[in-house]
Amino acid sequence: MRFVFLFISIVFVIFVHAQQAKKLPIIDMHLHALHAEDQGPAPMSIGAPFAHWGCHDPKQPYMQTVMQALKKNEWTSHPLTSPLTDSALMVQTIAVLNQYNVYGVTSGEPHLVRRWKAAAPKRIINAVSWYYYDVQRVGLTVDSLQQLFQSGEFKVFGELGLQYEGISLSDSIVEPFLAMAEKLDIPVGVHVGPGPLGVIYMGANNYRARLHSATQLEEALVRHPKLRVYAMHAGWPMLDDMLATLYAHPQLYVDLGIIAYAVPKKEFYHYLERMVNAGFEKRILFGSDNMVWPESIGVAIDNINNAPFLSPSQKRDILFNNAARFLRLSKEQIQQMHE
Repeated sequence: MRFVFLFISIVFVIFVHAQQAKKLPIIDMHLHALHAEDQGPAPMSIGAPFAHWGCHDPKQPYMQTVMQALKKNEWTSHPLTSPLTDSALMVQTIAVLNQYNVYGVTSGEPHLVRRWKAAAPKRIINAVSWYYYDVQRVGLTVDSLQQLFQSGEFKVFGELGLQYEGISLSDSIVEPFLAMAEKLDIPVGVHVGPGPLGVIYMGANNYRARLHSATQLEEALVRHPKLRVYAMHAGWPMLDDMLATLYAHPQLYVDLGIIAYAVPKKEFYHYLERMVNAGFEKRILFGSDNMVWPESIGVAIDNINNAPFLSPSQKRDILFNNAARFLRLSKEQIQQMHE
């Protein structure tokens, strides 16, 4: 009898330990399937976070300033370095997803997203990265996008990188695409906030800081009240505009994007805490904005889990529950992610 009791006790302890060791699922609403050199010649470094944004003497090309600073890690004491090949980037990213139990809304060119999905079918949620010039460049017209979404293969429309083209989500040329997404009930993720520091002088000539303001979304939201939209990067650093837009449009969500690991941590925590203090904790989504630095996913997750002002329930909302609600995941889908 003692042996049986001892055996049961041991089994119970092992079970409890296993449950504690198992990581709860996380939904990353902002993951990219890219080529290894899509952010510049590999290996490329980024700050996680940057300590400061440096300085630039305009007597030399800005790209030269940036490349020198990143190569020598002049703006950060915590650099991340990108893998050298497309294969290594995909394999290392999937390894991090498995390590942290992450399910990633993964955007990119459809053929590349399909490759990642084939490599990690349970981890990748297909999304379409889209710029307006893609209509002509790769034929991502309203009709072709509608076919992708109607097939059920692709679940999310975004990241929409319109800000890099100087285009607002509310511009008339975007209207047919939003109408299509609303009709098919496809969530839309739009870039609202920071690109690479000084990106205007790195080739994105039409990028403008004024489009950091979430107020640029308003007319699109009013025209399409049933459309699910999330503002990527939470409109950083234009916090008041973001709060005003969230307040005025209850259907709008935000994801944290690159600010979750790249901006100075004190600033990120200030920004996140203000959104939570203002009452919007149920509409904040975790997003790593991992491009070519797989380790950034873990850094971003740790920054949420270590935020001293967030309660355990608030952390779970940001890391999983809010996204599950926004994506309208079924009870069965949520249960599968917890198994």
